[in-house]
Amino acid sequence: MTTHNLSLEQEIKTLKKEKNAIILAHYYQTDDIQDIADFVGDSLDLSRKAASTEADIIVFCGVTFMAEVAKILNPARKVLVPDLKAGCSLEESCPADKFAEFCQSKKDSYIVSYINCSAGVKAVSDVIVTSSNAEKIINSIPKDKDIIFAPDRNLGSYLSKKTGRDMELWQGSCIVHEQFSHKSLIQFKERYQDAMVIAHPECPDNLLVEADFIGATSKLLECVAENRGKDFIVLTESGIVHQMKKLSPDSNFYVVPALGEEGSCANCSNCPYMKLNTMEKLYLALKNEEPEVTLPSDLAHSAKASLDRMLELS
Repeated sequence: MTTHNLSLEQEIKTLKKEKNAIILAHYYQTDDIQDIADFVGDSLDLSRKAASTEADIIVFCGVTFMAEVAKILNPARKVLVPDLKAGCSLEESCPADKFAEFCQSKKDSYIVSYINCSAGVKAVSDVIVTSSNAEKIINSIPKDKDIIFAPDRNLGSYLSKKTGRDMELWQGSCIVHEQFSHKSLIQFKERYQDAMVIAHPECPDNLLVEADFIGATSKLLECVAENRGKDFIVLTESGIVHQMKKLSPDSNFYVVPALGEEGSCANCSNCPYMKLNTMEKLYLALKNEEPEVTLPSDLAHSAKASLDRMLELS
């Protein structure tokens, strides 16, 4: 670590203590942000932590919809993000007004939305799910209910197969998981024949059928922990490899490159939104207490019901 980074790290720790702040980080953040965070987790873990923290300030190192969730679940806290431009392709693929219109045309359906969506979409949803609790929650829905699932068509398709439930799928997708190269995956499997292929269910079907293990971010980490020393071909955002290496330092991790890329590429599976956050921006957010995430109270109240239902069913 450079002297500059060490200085930033110390400044961040000092400010955090002075301001009674907590730093929450998603697994897809850069290594240095993961290492300085008080808590690193997937969307479900982070939601629980945000809801229960008694810190005065939550600095959310992830994407903006995650920070919105923290504000909705714990409205008395000030919620900061290092970069307000850290959006989400899944969120963008499902505009709240168009989704509300779509749901109105299917009034009797039970609306299940993946947490990677805006507060506006959460507000019209019956329940929110994450990739780690979605199967359980969908199985709890009465069999006579029609289901709308948004916004990720790939996760929805996977869950439909797992649960046996027909679901009307909104046609959104994650730019990272959608762009993995099937050709490169096959080449990796031929090159590293003893490696285990692990995939996030946001990947398209043609990739998932090649996987030895499919699971949410936290489940992929559990799989690595249970197979220490084995090599892995990874089909999800590359930021998670930092935690995987901690769990199994003797393993090799091969991240499948994106479509059109040749060979192993360290950056092609990076989420461009997640990587907008940096240590410098984290420091400035704490120092200046901005950018702050705020929501209209009526929208926050409407969105909270579907999030509360998720936490209850989880």
